[in-house]
Amino acid sequence: MAEIRAELMANVWKVVAAEGGAVADGDTLVVLESMKMEIPVVAECAGTLTRLAVAEGDVVQEGDLIAVIE
Repeated sequence: MAEIRAELMANVWKVVAAEGGAVADGDTLVVLESMKMEIPVVAECAGTLTRLAVAEGDVVQEGDLIAVIE
């Protein structure tokens, strides 16, 4: 099981992956926006995206849970 967490404070600009779907190592899960920069958040391992903890428009703080891959 891998927990993907935010590395900085940012807005969730776009959700790319769907909960329950299969993801490969390096797939983009969501795109964050901070200071007019787009920052892709990628899967750190292959598996099933069992939990997507954010939605478009959310604001995440450093350390907040974004997704869980099993």
